[in-house]
Amino acid sequence: MSVRTRDRLGGRAAIVGIGATEFSKDSGRSELRLAVEAVRAALDDAGLTPADVDGMVTFTMDTSPEITVAQAAGIGELSFFSRIHYGGGAACATVQQAALAVAAGVAEVVVCYRAFNERSGRRFGAGVRQRDPSAEGVALGWALPFGLLTPASWVAMAAQRYLHTYGLTPDAFGPVAVVDRKYAATNPAAYFHGRPITLAEHAASRWIVEPLRLLDCCQETDGGQALVVTSVERARDLPRPPAVITAAAQGAGRAQEQMTSFYRDDLTGLPEMGVVARQLWRTSGLTPADIDVAILYDHFTPFVLMQLEEFGFCGPGEAAEFVAAESLPLNTHGGQLGEAYLHGMNGVAEAVRQLRGTSVNQIRGARRTLVTAGTGVPTSGLILGTDGEERAPGVP
Repeated sequence: MSVRTRDRLGGRAAIVGIGATEFSKDSGRSELRLAVEAVRAALDDAGLTPADVDGMVTFTMDTSPEITVAQAAGIGELSFFSRIHYGGGAACATVQQAALAVAAGVAEVVVCYRAFNERSGRRFGAGVRQRDPSAEGVALGWALPFGLLTPASWVAMAAQRYLHTYGLTPDAFGPVAVVDRKYAATNPAAYFHGRPITLAEHAASRWIVEPLRLLDCCQETDGGQALVVTSVERARDLPRPPAVITAAAQGAGRAQEQMTSFYRDDLTGLPEMGVVARQLWRTSGLTPADIDVAILYDHFTPFVLMQLEEFGFCGPGEAAEFVAAESLPLNTHGGQLGEAYLHGMNGVAEAVRQLRGTSVNQIRGARRTLVTAGTGVPTSGLILGTDGEERAPGVP
């Protein structure tokens, strides 16, 4: 996909299977086993077998290589395998890679997966402890010595500027946390099932890094999630309604770094997500008014607000009121704040459930879903639709 022209990927591939482990704080098993369990569950959901798979995509951060997962899951020969960089920014891009492979005839059935023990094992919230020498490490070197050691501290810089620019207080972030936890409370798979929160509880939660409170920060989770992608034609012969990939995009902005892009002219937005948004709207021919459900990456609440503004659902500085009014169904699985932190892959699964009509918080008549990947890093996004909805009316 070009940043300047409409691509021809839309409507050629679909997500036909979703599978996950339970989401926990201590899985009690290896990350490889989590990956294999999720892959097998996704294939079962799709009505396919390991022998049908000839492609695999995951994250560069995943500890379970494609060939190892393939061997452990009983998958045979692979004609395509790929990895996407930048942590959570890779979530939707794994599906894009799979769709590109299917559309090009490089593979017929591609599994995308992510699995980690991010609570009982490595903890992202513990900060950067050791890195091999790299250009990315040099960029972090401008922030780490001054105490910006964790993702929360990096996001806090942009969040503080956002509040200052628009004359807001940290309470502006509360509606995102409340909405996510509202949906998580009715989702049996969510860690915070049965535990909604109020705006007052958000405001009373302890500071992590001002202006971020505890309830502005996503969870740390053990678990695995997998997705199966194949052609739309083959999808129509499978048992589940396909979630057609209407548009898919990756985006990196000018002066882009990994969550420390503090030397841009403006810190109140997410330019990399703006790149993704422009591509998705141009390629699909859709507008914000055409989206029925949005699953927005929510590792920290301020970046949900900025995403809504980048996509044009509301004006700059208006997103807190937009969310509070529940103008758009948002993170109906509970998000990473409420369900689980699986680097955004569980959000893609929820978008598929909405189109199938099987979400525990089903939005009536949902035909088009928007999904985004990690924010503050080079990122990606998807628009998924029901079969026959892969293009807007009148768009070739």
